[in-house]
Amino acid sequence: MLSFFKNLFSTEQKPPYTEGEPMKKFLIAGLGNIGPKYHNTRHNIGFKILDALAEENDLTWETEKLGDITIHKKKGRTFLLLKPSTYMNLSGKAVRYWLDKEKIPLENLLVVTDDLNLPFGTIRIKTKGSDGGHNGLKDIQNTLQTNKYNRFRFGISDEFSKGRQVDYVLGEWDEEENKKLPERLEKASKAIESFGLAGINNTMNSFNGN
Repeated sequence: MLSFFKNLFSTEQKPPYTEGEPMKKFLIAGLGNIGPKYHNTRHNIGFKILDALAEENDLTWETEKLGDITIHKKKGRTFLLLKPSTYMNLSGKAVRYWLDKEKIPLENLLVVTDDLNLPFGTIRIKTKGSDGGHNGLKDIQNTLQTNKYNRFRFGISDEFSKGRQVDYVLGEWDEEENKKLPERLEKASKAIESFGLAGINNTMNSFNGN
């Protein structure tokens, strides 16, 4: 806890976390809330997808300023995976910090988040759009002062009764969803790699709706 606050308020300028040409570096920000009680909730699918990608490639997370970080390198591309520690509603602060620190161009940012308006497991990747009422996307848009950034929305469906949206979003996956998640997480990991290797347009064509 002490190291978290030390990192949060430190003014020391460290060198970039990664090396290489900026155009070959990508920031993949998975949105979620920190802490055990949020770990397996629908709202934390951004964290879960990045965890799956990291596990698949034997990557180790490190706690750095404003989030947990790990580096995935593939075919000359560097993917900086970020799980912000700012909580969902302040995600923009962490995204802006790591974009600036690593000199990553905005077009190489991909934000991974949950979406109530999509059926469970559906992948929808877009280059711009509204926040759709999502507090994490809203803060990123306000911080970056643009809605033109790539976002990867993972459907969590809207199978909740009236007035139960918060409980549903912050609830854990049910038994049927847990059975289907491994295949969906594998597909999501491939989509993230495709973003860096094949470009956003090819990735949208290959993965949207799958």
